[in-house]
Amino acid sequence: MNKKPLIISTDPGIDDAVCLTIALFAKELDVKLIVPTWGNVALDKTLNNALRLQKFLGTKVPVVAGAKLPLLKPAIDASEVHGKSGMDGFDFPPADQSLLKPGLAATAIHETVAASSEPVTLMQIGPATDFALYLRQYPEDLAKIDALYIMGGALGRGNYGPYDEYNVSGDPEAAKIVFDEGLKGLKIFVAPLEVGNQAFVEAETLEEIKAFGPVGEMIYGLNSHYEVNDAAAAKGKRIYDALSVAMLLAPELFEVKDAYVAVDTKSPYTYGASVMDFDGFFKMPANAKIAVKVDREAFKKWFVAAIAQAGK
Repeated sequence: MNKKPLIISTDPGIDDAVCLTIALFAKELDVKLIVPTWGNVALDKTLNNALRLQKFLGTKVPVVAGAKLPLLKPAIDASEVHGKSGMDGFDFPPADQSLLKPGLAATAIHETVAASSEPVTLMQIGPATDFALYLRQYPEDLAKIDALYIMGGALGRGNYGPYDEYNVSGDPEAAKIVFDEGLKGLKIFVAPLEVGNQAFVEAETLEEIKAFGPVGEMIYGLNSHYEVNDAAAAKGKRIYDALSVAMLLAPELFEVKDAYVAVDTKSPYTYGASVMDFDGFFKMPANAKIAVKVDREAFKKWFVAAIAQAGK
C-alpha cells in the first residue's frame, strides 16, 4: 500500500492529541511533519505537547515550531477548555526534544513537500496561520499538494462569537488566505463545528476505549478533562479535530456539499465568521467541499476502531 504523505498543523489541545494519535498510527498515512502553532494555548505549550505526545506514543515524526501569534490580531486562548497545559488529564512523559527541527515552519513545510515523490496532503486542525504563511511564500508548491483537510468554520452559529468558530476566529486573515487558495485549484475539505457536534461519543464508548491499553487510557483521561460546560458534556464528548482525518480516510461517512467560503475580516460584529455560500448568492465559484452531515453511528465505529489500531 502506498501511504499518503501528510503534514499536520495543530495546536494541541485535547482533541488535537486524539487526531494526531489516529493519524500517526493510520496504516494509510505517512505523517512527514508536525507543525504546532499558537492556538488552544500558547506556542511554547503546544510545541511541548506535540513532543510529549510523541514520546508517549513512541513515534518519531519531525516537529517544527510554528507561529507564536496570528498574522494581525492578538492571540486568543482556550485553556479554560483544554487546561493550563493544553493537554490536562493525563501524565505524559517529558518531551522528546530530539524530534525538534530548527528553522521556520513555512520553509520546513516547503522542504517536506519538495522532497516528496508524490503529492502531499495537508491537515489543519488549529488556526490557519502557518499554512497561510507557507502558501504565500511558496505558491509554486500548489501543484504538489494533493488536498487540504480543515477542522474549522461553522455552517451557522459559532462557538467563539455569534457566527465564528474558534479556529477560524483565531486568525481570520490567515483563514481567508487559505480559503482563497481554493479558487486557485487547491482542493479543500472542511469539517465544520456542527458536524463535530453531530459526532458525539457517549461516555460508555469512552469507557470501552479506556480498555485499549495505555493509548486508550490516555484518550479517556484527556476527554475526561475536556471542560465543555453544557448538559451534554456529562453524557459523552463531541469529536472535532479527528473529523479531519476521518474525512480523509473514511469520506463515505460524510454528506459533503460544494460551497464558496468567505471569511469576514472587516465587520466589528461578524469578524472571524466563515460564511459558507452553498447557493451562489455571492456569484463566486466553490472553493471548498463542506461536510454538512456525518453518520454518527458509523463514525463512532470508525473512531473506536482507529483508536484500537493506535493502541496495538
